[in-house]
Amino acid sequence: MSIVKMKRIRLIALESDKEALLSGLLHGGCVEVNEPVLDEASQAALLRRSPSAIAEARGRQSELKLAIDTLNRYAPQKGGGLTAPRDRLGERELMRPEALEEASALAKTVNDHAKAIGACSARETRLSAEELALQPWQSFELPLETQGTRTVMLLLGTVPTTADFHAMAGALSESGAAAEVTRLSADKEQQYLEVLCHRDSEAKALEVLRSYGFAYAQLKELTGTVSENLHRLGAEKSAAVKEREGELAALKELGPRKKELQIAVDRVEQVIAKESAKENLLTAGNILYLDGWVPAPEEEKLKGLLAKYDCAYELTDPAPEEYPEVPVKLKNSKLVQPINAVLDMYVPPVYDGIDPNPLMAPFFVTFFGLMMADMGYGLIMLIMAWFMFKKMHARGTMRNFAGLLVLCGVSTLVFGALTGGFFGDFIPQIAKIINPSSTVELPALFTPLNDTLAILIGSLVLGVIQIFTGMIINVVYKIRHGDFIDALFDEITWWVIIAGGVLAGLGIGSIAGVPVVLIIGVLMLAVGGTREAKGFGKVTSLIGKVYNGVSGYFSDTLSYARLMALMLAGSVVAQVFNTLGAVTGNVLGFVIISMIGNALNLALNLLGCYVHDLRLQCLEFFNRFYKEGHRSFHPLSIQTKYVDIIEEEQ
Repeated sequence: MSIVKMKRIRLIALESDKEALLSGLLHGGCVEVNEPVLDEASQAALLRRSPSAIAEARGRQSELKLAIDTLNRYAPQKGGGLTAPRDRLGERELMRPEALEEASALAKTVNDHAKAIGACSARETRLSAEELALQPWQSFELPLETQGTRTVMLLLGTVPTTADFHAMAGALSESGAAAEVTRLSADKEQQYLEVLCHRDSEAKALEVLRSYGFAYAQLKELTGTVSENLHRLGAEKSAAVKEREGELAALKELGPRKKELQIAVDRVEQVIAKESAKENLLTAGNILYLDGWVPAPEEEKLKGLLAKYDCAYELTDPAPEEYPEVPVKLKNSKLVQPINAVLDMYVPPVYDGIDPNPLMAPFFVTFFGLMMADMGYGLIMLIMAWFMFKKMHARGTMRNFAGLLVLCGVSTLVFGALTGGFFGDFIPQIAKIINPSSTVELPALFTPLNDTLAILIGSLVLGVIQIFTGMIINVVYKIRHGDFIDALFDEITWWVIIAGGVLAGLGIGSIAGVPVVLIIGVLMLAVGGTREAKGFGKVTSLIGKVYNGVSGYFSDTLSYARLMALMLAGSVVAQVFNTLGAVTGNVLGFVIISMIGNALNLALNLLGCYVHDLRLQCLEFFNRFYKEGHRSFHPLSIQTKYVDIIEEEQ
């Protein structure tokens, strides 16, 4: 339960061994390859970066993922999903380049079919729009390219439905224009008109028509009759549909091969990992230079890997000035490991700092259980964790979350037993529906509604315990790093003041009525709060020290009242839904309403309790001792999403 010690590796090897060396490091999974930092300018001038094919690899990755998404959309397969067992594959098979080329060709075929389907669908949409635009003109029997005769012109156009057709025809006649208008059809928005007009009367006729909103029909590019064009469009659309169905059938035939694409995604991930590492290698002629980090416990493993290559290397402990750039790896027991899921949402500690996980674990789990405090919810959380472990085959971060669900589920179950909560008051309510004279009650040490004040006090006491734990950790850390003065005046002083205040309140430790311990604490505060100030600044420094200390401890302690608030809110909401269900007067109605309400309450509480618990750890606990670091340790290693790797010797 600590921060793993790291060693810096500097390695020089033959350029010809680059691929084999990186493959060996990928297999070992114990070295993080970083960009070298060279002190001498001459060395930096001699070395040049190795070209990388990472862009090509990422492009191939995108093609593969697009193909998988395409098959998921057009050719879904039964038996997949989160609960499907993962295939097992050896490292050599995973890294086989021929398989990647085959999968890339398959992905191109799939994506080409998808593009063809998209093109066919776009063509269908366009043809349907053209059909829709022509249908109102079906009663027009002349070829659409007809523009009239030498003396008579033919116009096709529309006016809004709101326009009075008869008034328009009358106005056209009254204008003296030699024109005739015919309404071919109408819909909710437009009236479709045919206008015959003597060419000498064109101006008069158009003036009248435009006053009613006349607009020319956009049919000039079409030839032949409307019926001929509709028949042509129907045939073209049928051909597009047939082509699309053919492409879709081809995709469905390729659906069972989705697994090949998924394995290829895992393959290309390793290529990307190697190419990313190459970007951090420097080369000069026939040699290459590597700089990175390796956990000290895996030093012998690394030496065994490097023994296969002609190379020279050195492993050194990081100097104190290098600590800010040292990647951090945490090592915890199986019981504490799930708490890493909490820290993963925060910043890792400094290399020479403190691993907060084992210190935070009992508080986080206890607080979560106290806020949820329901046996029914605890059982559901345990069932969810079992499902993630057994059915979803949880790995990595998801496995940590599943483990966290187990710990918090057990805690919720225990506090639920202490408060007598099982989906709120589900048991007493259903017992009364079955037997109105029932007095069934689950045993409880305390209940949120009846013992609110006691729960509040208990919550604040837990907060004080955690705050003092953080202070103790900080004192130990400072003393360990030689900062005894800061430990004395920043932390121990307040302990003395608090202890002195408690003793004075109890009438203990006073000499001649003077609270000696409290006076000592105040003097320590006066000295410590002004030790870095000068002149009048000592006064302002002391005032600030007192104000920040008192208000900080007070507000931090009050923040733990949320433990009681969340417990009370969850219990009340559950009881409200149970009461609503009991109004039905029958068991079935009660169970349905209660379960729906409790499901919503559980979902909200899972999120709310996690967020508030995380807040207490990060703000109230961590700010007492936690020093934020640079980054986590990310070695060059085989990472897969779709398959499990069978360990093989290189």
